[in-house]
Amino acid sequence: MNHPSPATFTPVCRVDEIDPESGVTALVDGQAVAVFKTYDGRVYALGNYDPFSRASVLARGIVGTRTQKGPEGEESVDFVASPIHKQAFALATGECLDDATVRVPSYAVEVADGMVLVGAVLAGSELAGAELAGAELAGAEPAGAEPVKGAGE
Repeated sequence: MNHPSPATFTPVCRVDEIDPESGVTALVDGQAVAVFKTYDGRVYALGNYDPFSRASVLARGIVGTRTQKGPEGEESVDFVASPIHKQAFALATGECLDDATVRVPSYAVEVADGMVLVGAVLAGSELAGAELAGAELAGAEPAGAEPVKGAGE
């Protein structure tokens, strides 16, 4: 089995410690990251900060599957719905399924020897490379993040 470099991935927890269709929060390089496991055992990692409610709550959201129209017809998309305003975010990409102009960071994730490992923000994430300055932990907006118009109103 190929093992990721310990310098690029942070061990979070054992995969069997995450209940199916739920999430946990972990601190990875100073950022709150939500790690999810789907019913069929797939593991994903997103930023925990919900830009609509401006709170670090996505790990407590509802995990499910939604059928979306894609370029090649209908496709199933694993998602988490924010526990506050219920916007759905694709677990694989962080894209908001209810507003394509909004996304949360998605992270590389691997499972090695039963351990969930979270890596860097994936390219294409809105906040990739942005300085988040630990704002998620303080409940403030991450630096470089724009509040969603109408959020919290």
